[in-house]
Amino acid sequence: MKKLIVAESAGFCFGVNRSVDMAEKLIAEKGCAASLGELIHNEDVVRALVEKGMRVVQTPEEVQPGESVLIRAHGVAPSVYEALARVGAEVHDATCPKVRAIHRIVSAAREEGRFTIIIGMRNHPEVVAICGWCGEHEVFENAEELSDWLENNSSSWEKPITVVVQTTQTHSNFTECCELIKKRCTNPKISDTICLATFTRQQEAAQIASECDAMVVIGGKHSANSVHLAQICREHCSNVQFIERTQELDLDRLAAVDTVGLTAGASTPAWIIKEVRNKMSDEIKVEESAVEKELSFDEMLEETLKTIYNGDKVTGVVVAITGTEISVDLGTKYSGFIPTSEFTDDGIKVEDAVKVGDTIEAVVVRVNDVEGTAMLSKKRLDAAKMWNDVEEAVENGTVLEGVVTEENKGGVVVNVKGVRVFVPASQTDLPREAELSQLLKQTVRLKITEVNKARKRVVGSIRRVAQAERRERIENIWNEIEVGKKYHGVVKSLTSYGAFVDIGGIDGMVHVSELSWGRIHQPSEVVSVGDEIDVYVINFDKEKRKISLGYKDPDSNPWTLFTNRYQVGDVASVKVVKLMPFGAFAEVLPGVDGLIHISQIANRRIGKPEDVLTVGDVVDAKITAVDDDKHKISLSIRALSEPAPAKAEAAEEDEEEDFEEAAEDALVYEVSEDGSATGIAPEEE
Repeated sequence: MKKLIVAESAGFCFGVNRSVDMAEKLIAEKGCAASLGELIHNEDVVRALVEKGMRVVQTPEEVQPGESVLIRAHGVAPSVYEALARVGAEVHDATCPKVRAIHRIVSAAREEGRFTIIIGMRNHPEVVAICGWCGEHEVFENAEELSDWLENNSSSWEKPITVVVQTTQTHSNFTECCELIKKRCTNPKISDTICLATFTRQQEAAQIASECDAMVVIGGKHSANSVHLAQICREHCSNVQFIERTQELDLDRLAAVDTVGLTAGASTPAWIIKEVRNKMSDEIKVEESAVEKELSFDEMLEETLKTIYNGDKVTGVVVAITGTEISVDLGTKYSGFIPTSEFTDDGIKVEDAVKVGDTIEAVVVRVNDVEGTAMLSKKRLDAAKMWNDVEEAVENGTVLEGVVTEENKGGVVVNVKGVRVFVPASQTDLPREAELSQLLKQTVRLKITEVNKARKRVVGSIRRVAQAERRERIENIWNEIEVGKKYHGVVKSLTSYGAFVDIGGIDGMVHVSELSWGRIHQPSEVVSVGDEIDVYVINFDKEKRKISLGYKDPDSNPWTLFTNRYQVGDVASVKVVKLMPFGAFAEVLPGVDGLIHISQIANRRIGKPEDVLTVGDVVDAKITAVDDDKHKISLSIRALSEPAPAKAEAAEEDEEEDFEEAAEDALVYEVSEDGSATGIAPEEE
């Protein structure tokens, strides 16, 4: 063997190390104690603890009244806690925090009436304990078992299902099972609860095994994570030794190979790893670089046992997310957690804010050496960083963004990434009489105007940013404005002659004649203050800062609609809108009227139009003439009935003369080249 590669992740995980540490301290304090089941799956460690005074019991009934009992890292079911309480035991809980996180997930599922699927070894103590916290559930060791169950239980496909996985399972097995569940089940909630340390150890083992000629895996034969580790190595290397201690190492199998890899399960103590490594080094020549790597491994192992303190800044990886907390692997003997409320205060869903596998920075708030946990806060760290940003923002005039969280005396408070910024009422950009409460929960942009770090006082101004943005929008409008350009605006005020519309910081005026193609007397007949409307530019004066806007659509010009729809000789259904001595005006289309001369109302002579027609009557009439220049239409009812003797020429002359006289009464539109129109509506009699 020329080269030895030692896995950096080999050996005790923090959960195992924590439980062994608790056992030794308990024995030192009490002189003796009981362990409910073997503390870890390593005979040498268990034997050493027994020699020091640890008694191994298998059931709560074996515990003596008042005896100190250690719950191992695998955890136990609620019923076990109850049984220990009945015998008066003094319980010391060494349940791995990552296992406890699974207990919380399945307990929540039970409360919600969800069916639980557990991926893991059904007889393993960790899985047995998890089952005790579940409601209705099933355990599956592999995808084949799960597939058979799904095929035979189609009624479960529609159930709300929660999925968890034993912390020491292989990721490939979990992924394969999840794919089956996603294909069949319509309402699954899947939690990847594989311990990050386990996942990292498995990935590293696979990588090393693929690069080496032989692999040595150290671990207990009953240790699930060690068994899986050996299995993974065999998938990438044909020469694999799975041993529990140094005496089992077969050096003959390593003599003829160039590169050997060494890894160990989570229950393997550092001293056994060192013994195996030293035996390999003594018997076979190992390159100096390999020894250097071994030394770095020792340093790494020591690093995982270091203590952290309140106020420390730490970095970790998110390993689990529940309804109440986010578990973070810190790479130490402590399991970190952050309350989910730190991510959901602003109404954000926790799954949108953070995901399993994310690297996260936080500050230590509280360390619990007994439980081996550390409460963390991301918000406090962010707030500390934000103070520096706030101080720089004052000097640089930087615009910051935050959420208005409360109405305070004389102003509002804005949360800018954890820093409270007070904004006086005069700087909110609201009118003097406006209610400040309307800003609550609104996202605003502001500038910092004052910072007093000693008093933790920060003052800001929303108004400064709003004014600057308005000036910028106004300049952009004047730089880009042109006749015909369209804007989406808001009606700000109404007058007797038109409506003023805000098109982005500038008010333009829509004349009453530009509001509608129909007859209106007041702008309020068409629009109201606060309406959002689309307008276009008719003309503008940059020097006087005036803009004339149009609202009615040129494509909806009534005369254009008429000429596109009708021509001379067509018959139209018209409505009588006004009676005159010489005839009747009838609406052909909204905004377009035609004249039915008295001679064209009937095929007989009549004294006056009202002898035959009444305002509001709808009659069929033939279009006999159209004057495009003057927008005049001649209609005839008589042309649709049997002709009667009459002087046609004289009648036409009379009709033309009467039409001219009635021009002021008719609804006549003149349309200019740019599409604007003017018109005169008939006066009411």
